[in-house]
Amino acid sequence: MVQRRLPTEPSTLDELKSLAKAAGYTVEGSIEQVRKRDPRYQIGRGKTNELVELVKKTGAEKIIFDNNLTPFQAYNLAKLTGLVVIDRFQLILEIFSRRASTYEAELQIQLATLRYELSKAKERVKLARMEEQPGFMGLGKYEVDVYFETVKRQISSVKEKLEKKQEERQLHRVRRAELGFSSISLAGYTNAGKSSLFNLLAEEAVPVDDALFTTLSTTTRAVQFSKRKVLLTDTVGFIDRLPLKLVKAFHSTLEETIFSDLIILVVDVSDPEKDIEQKLSCSLDTIQQIGATGVPVVTVFNKIDLLEEDELLHKMEHLNELAPNPVPISALHKTNIDLLRKEITRYLEVFVEASFSVKINDESMSLVSQLFDRAHVLNITYEGDMVNVVFKAIPWFADRVKGRVEKLGGVVKPETA
Repeated sequence: MVQRRLPTEPSTLDELKSLAKAAGYTVEGSIEQVRKRDPRYQIGRGKTNELVELVKKTGAEKIIFDNNLTPFQAYNLAKLTGLVVIDRFQLILEIFSRRASTYEAELQIQLATLRYELSKAKERVKLARMEEQPGFMGLGKYEVDVYFETVKRQISSVKEKLEKKQEERQLHRVRRAELGFSSISLAGYTNAGKSSLFNLLAEEAVPVDDALFTTLSTTTRAVQFSKRKVLLTDTVGFIDRLPLKLVKAFHSTLEETIFSDLIILVVDVSDPEKDIEQKLSCSLDTIQQIGATGVPVVTVFNKIDLLEEDELLHKMEHLNELAPNPVPISALHKTNIDLLRKEITRYLEVFVEASFSVKINDESMSLVSQLFDRAHVLNITYEGDMVNVVFKAIPWFADRVKGRVEKLGGVVKPETA
């Protein structure tokens, strides 16, 4: 593992090691250097020699840089060490490739990989023509000549397939809207405990692991909050310095967050304060990048069971201005879950109350039956051949019900907030 950084930049080797572990690697050694970027090797020549010796000593099979490498730098390092040399972005792609569990996730990873290749294509082709090195594709003469155009055609093909999946997702979203469901998205830095909280709230069993990027595709379930059925979605975890190419590739997955009525932002409060600040800032920045800034956020400080009460209070006070609407919980021990449910319900209080009277027949009773599934029925009474209903629902769904009642010849009373 190698990181070159400036004096003002923090060391991120520990996170790089966690990423390597998530990709299935065993870390045999690491090198860190504080200096300006070297155009030839990324690190200085002295450290490069040290890296060569460390490779011989440990018998390492791959070198991973925390810094973004140019093809020229990767080529030079591979030539000196005889090993494949990758950077942090390529490592993240490896993890995503290993953990992709849906066709859409596979397409998103393929698109991110191709976009990465395209950005490096001209330099890679030039280097491949010079001499084959570890990790440099082994292109033949014909493949080198057509490589750039081939990658562009592959990107177009994958984008078309993803657009079809997005259309399907949009149809599902419209259908859910027609049914009157509000939606909540779980978001946050990877390994913060989102999937554990999802399992608790949805009474589900999605994979939970003490590794980065356990969740790579969305899982949505209907959940009851204060007698209201809402849709809860677990999303892919955020990570600092996630390249824009990867954010774009996962846009169709993250767009579930954009169209939510509420975002639950999960934070591991057992981390050191500086790490919490960095991860919280990263998560909020990612929410902004994907265009979800208008969605209300409740911040969940998870894993409070790992802290003493004084330490928790200190951290919450320190992070209060940065974290929107904080709620301390332990998903593992189910601590303060009722408090979280209450806070979530408060943000879903935009429901309006409506009432109507309609003549009893098969159509009207079918409508009443649907209301029990899709809204909060407050009261129902029967007078002769009429049924009177009072219910709460999100405004546009209440309007749909009003339209159906009027078509049935019923009477709709004015809505109240």
